[in-house]
Amino acid sequence: MLDRWGRWVHRRRTWVLAVAAAALVFAGVWGTGVFGALSSAGGFDTPGSESAKATEIAERDLGRDAADVVILYEGAMTVEDPAYRTAVEQALTALPRDKVAEVTTYWTTRAPRLISDDRRATYAVLELAGADQDARQAAYEAVEDDLSRVGGGLTAKVGGPVGTETAVNGRVSADIGRAEAMAIPVLLVLLVLIFGGLVSASMPLLVGGLAILGSFTALHALTYVTDVSIFAVNITTFLGLGLAIDYGLFMVSRFREELARDGRSTEDALAATMATAGRTVAVSGVTVAVSLSGLLLFDQQFLVSMGYGGIATVLVCMVGALTVLPALLAVLGPKVNALPIRRRGRRPSRGWWGRVARSVMRRPVLYATATVALLLALGAPFLGINWGGMDAKVMPEGAEARVVAETLEARFPGNATSPIEAVVTGTSDRAAIQAYGDRLASLPGAADATVTGAAGTTARIALTYGADPNSGTARDLVRAVRDVPPPAGAQVHVGGPTAEVVDSLDDIGATMPWLALLVGGATFVLLFLAFGSVLLPLKAIVMNMLSLSATFGAVVLIFQDGHLSGLLGFTATGSIAPAMPILMLAMLFGISMDYEVFLLSRVREQYDLTGDNTAAVAAGVQRTGAIITSAALLFIVVIGAFATSGISFIKMVGVGMVIAIVLDATVVRGLLVPAMMRLMGRANWWAPGPLAGLYRRYGIREGDSPARQDPEPASYTNQHSA
Repeated sequence: MLDRWGRWVHRRRTWVLAVAAAALVFAGVWGTGVFGALSSAGGFDTPGSESAKATEIAERDLGRDAADVVILYEGAMTVEDPAYRTAVEQALTALPRDKVAEVTTYWTTRAPRLISDDRRATYAVLELAGADQDARQAAYEAVEDDLSRVGGGLTAKVGGPVGTETAVNGRVSADIGRAEAMAIPVLLVLLVLIFGGLVSASMPLLVGGLAILGSFTALHALTYVTDVSIFAVNITTFLGLGLAIDYGLFMVSRFREELARDGRSTEDALAATMATAGRTVAVSGVTVAVSLSGLLLFDQQFLVSMGYGGIATVLVCMVGALTVLPALLAVLGPKVNALPIRRRGRRPSRGWWGRVARSVMRRPVLYATATVALLLALGAPFLGINWGGMDAKVMPEGAEARVVAETLEARFPGNATSPIEAVVTGTSDRAAIQAYGDRLASLPGAADATVTGAAGTTARIALTYGADPNSGTARDLVRAVRDVPPPAGAQVHVGGPTAEVVDSLDDIGATMPWLALLVGGATFVLLFLAFGSVLLPLKAIVMNMLSLSATFGAVVLIFQDGHLSGLLGFTATGSIAPAMPILMLAMLFGISMDYEVFLLSRVREQYDLTGDNTAAVAAGVQRTGAIITSAALLFIVVIGAFATSGISFIKMVGVGMVIAIVLDATVVRGLLVPAMMRLMGRANWWAPGPLAGLYRRYGIREGDSPARQDPEPASYTNQHSA
């Protein structure tokens, strides 16, 4: 089918390029408006969870008590000095009342939690005006310049949720521009070296540029139907650029190979390219999209928006690689090799990758055992992961919002802005509520329980404690609070930042089996339809999980424990947000399958010609080894540029993807895959009779000719030696 599509594009190449140019102009004008349409809220909470219900009930019955903005004041005098109070109150009084709904200070509440241990620092809590997050964001931007103004020899630093979100948004936009400026020149140089010519090198980069604007357009369109996190721009941009360049590399390399065959016209070469590399791109794109669709199963808006944005971006890349790129190749024809800078390399059948594959297949048990042991050892640190939430520490060290958060944590009473909150409903008996609070305060690890709001039959109790809010001790305390019997006739919902992490972990734990069923099942079906094998999809899934476990172990060592933090320019927080490994799992599973599909396509192609499994594996590894390595290198450049982000969890995703791609392109594809395929022999291509018939009828094969099918697996000893 795709070969016919290639001929259709060749005949209508002018129209295809005209439509693409119009779409490009539209994307450049309208798509880039995405930056003003994305949600500034993190979206890391779990809607419908107990912590979310606690917040909803408290806001409904007690009014918003949100610390939208926190202003930290410091000076040489103590807070008891009248001049200190005068300077702070004058600064706060000057703020417009239509932008700032409520101000809480030490002098209005006499709450000890609002002054530092040395009594030289205090903080004011501002509740911004506005019915929703966007309105409060607008209010903040209107008063932002006034918040840090204070006299009396004091200094003022601004933080809090809205202040942090604003700083993060600015950083995200700046990071994208810097990353693109860093990556694209390096990519161009590498592509020229890989292809040996300027024209062919520009093709994948052109598709990458289309992918960036296409991803912006897709995200902008999504904002009209759902909230899309500001962080989606970074993730989808480097995912789109990386995949587009991968697909462009696969397509251009195969086109040049087909064009070099004797007597091939441009149309024939393009048809053959679409039937082979185009098929690989189509299967890969659908596989990556299916993997990302698993994110839609979760309740967190962050993961859902990443899922929508990622799926849209992958489809943009795939469509561009299967329409615009073939049209460009049709126009260029043999001129794709124009402007060479070096001679083409030697024949691929006599290269280094083939020798590696043959060496591995002479000792398959040794190589398989050693590589599996290595991957399991790298993954072991993941068993010690400590889960935590998102806060101002995602910002670079020295960022004002982060300085405020760290000062509150270090110099003020415990949990100044992150207590465990118990919202009691159904009783107005203040004595019973107080007694319940006393029971909470007596729990192991708890410090104090204070009623911070009461109205009618609803009350809110803030529980402070000595542990880090992101620690396992704090999570255990949340569970202990939830186990305490509520006052007679009342209900209790427990919330707060630590409770949100507990609920997030519970949601992820409940959803993971469905994620495994969806992604694993869909991947199995796609790979079966592509290769007609029952065992190859299972092998691919198991190898992907080994590679991912090694990646997650490295991420824990680096971003939780702090190894290499100085080199990478971040501060380890001792915990990892639960959403991050899930996001990495969805993206990396799909990208790993990208390389798997490309390799197995070439192996299957050779096996259909020769019927020799060992020779087919060696030839497939040889023909794809350099291209997969080149694709991995280009992807690493893209991700590495985005890994310089000042937002630590985006850096973590980037570094994790670099590690995964390096392992996948070398250890897995170069060593483990040949070893396992040698051990399985002709069983690689086996399927039961009914499934074999299904593949013959519906398989996603190259061209129109049916693929070879071996009805029964052969033993290892019957295989031809390399």
